[in-house]
Formats: sequence, C-alpha cells, structure tokens
Amino acid sequence: MPMAAEVIDRVQESDRIFTLRLRLRNPEQRRAYRFAPGQFNMLYLHGVGEVAISIASDPDEPEILGHTIRATGRVTDAMARLDVGSRIGLRGPYGQPWPLKQAEGADVLIITGGIGCAPVVGVINYVLMRRQRYGKLTIIQGVKHAQDLIWRERYDYWRTFPNTQVLVAADHGGPLWPFHVGPVTEVFDDAQIDPDGTTVMMCGPEGMMIAGTKELLERGVPEKRLYLSMERNIQCAVGHCGHCQFGAQFLCRQGPIFQYPDVKPLLGIRGF
Repeated sequence: MPMAAEVIDRVQESDRIFTLRLRLRNPEQRRAYRFAPGQFNMLYLHGVGEVAISIASDPDEPEILGHTIRATGRVTDAMARLDVGSRIGLRGPYGQPWPLKQAEGADVLIITGGIGCAPVVGVINYVLMRRQRYGKLTIIQGVKHAQDLIWRERYDYWRTFPNTQVLVAADHGGPLWPFHVGPVTEVFDDAQIDPDGTTVMMCGPEGMMIAGTKELLERGVPEKRLYLSMERNIQCAVGHCGHCQFGAQFLCRQGPIFQYPDVKPLLGIRGF
C-alpha cells in the first residue's frame, strides 16, 4: 500500500526532466523511512499509475526524498504536471544499493550517460560529504547532444572538492560546448584509473555501459570491481509480476545494482 507523500519542492531541470522533492505526510513513517544510494521508490498517482524512480537524495536526510524524472509516458507526463503541495503515493525503498561500504579506502569512478546521472547523484553527494573515507573521486558524464546535459552548475560545484575530477563528453557538441566531443570512453585516459584500486559504478544506456566495461577491462580493471545499474520495466517491485526479469534474476529484488560478473552473460542480448 503506498504511503501518502507531498511535493514540497519542484525543479524543472530541462524541457522534459524535472525533480520532485517529497515528504511523507505521516510523521511516524517519515522517522522510520531509511534508504541507501542506488535504491528506488515506486511513485503512484491515483487513477494514472505507478512508476519506479531512483532516490537522488542523501540517506542521512531521509525525511526529504528527491526523485529526478524524465517525462516519457502517461504516468511520468502526469507527474510533470504536479506542483508544490500536490499529493502522491510512495512505497519503498526497494532494490540493492551501490557498494559504498565495500568501496571505502578505494578510488571511486562514476560513469554515467544521459539522465543516468540521477541514480548516482546520491552516491556522489555521499562520497563528497564523507570525503576522508574514500580515495580519488572521478565523475565521468556522457551525453548524446550538448543540450542533454543537466545540472551543469553541479558539475562545477563538484570540481571544487579536493581529490575530485569531473569529465564531461558529448557525442555531438556545439560552438559553445566547452568539453570533449566524442564517445565518453575517449576521456578515460584523462581519468588516470588505478585498475586494482578503483571501484567503478556505472549507470546509463546499456550500449554505453557495454562499451565502458569493455574499455575498463582492457585497461586491467578486475570484473569484480565493476558495478552496473540495470534498467528494465519494473512494475510490482516485489518480484511477483516478472516484468523486470533479467535471466534468472529480478531487477527489483537482486538489482538494480549488479556486480558485472552477475550480468555479463546477458548484457547486450536481445530479449533480456
């Protein structure tokens, strides 16, 4: 049963992308709610439907839950029309989180594509706010077109932190594009990756993640150090409906975060 939540802030990130910050209306539910970066909530609009959205806020501030959403269908188009004060249903959190505890003491490399940055914003902020626990933080963002880049001011802010590198690439830049033009893998040289001392967290279009893992493996990064956030049609979030089945696993239960060896046999295979 969804819990009642309220929109307390709304930000239009781009033409089709927006962020809703939600607060559970029941104080007891608010105090009890806990999540880890990489998990997701099911957001529900009465009479419209439900959709799985990653939580993009800090787990140490669980009373305010950020969700960045792309308007791409009936449910998300309806959510795009919500404003401050609107009511929405929420259930969760669900799924397996990013391996932030295991990554302590190591360098962290975050690679994202498109709106793929949304599921790892919580990771980035988590590492930045606990900077002494981790080594070098490298954030690599790839987009198809220059206008697809949202949160440009956040990238500038992240660059101000010590031992933190931000690299951005667009397949198609423009006359005012100040960053690299070409596939995101072309900026890997600038990252100066330590293969045995880096934990990689990757999120975005599957083709980009396949190309990225191939490049990283060729550079000597062990398979067990690669973590991918997979995307499928999650509908129930409890492993009953089968819509998000990925081989023998369900993204809503065993995922959406997977260690590369667990998904390697199925990556890029049509039908999975």
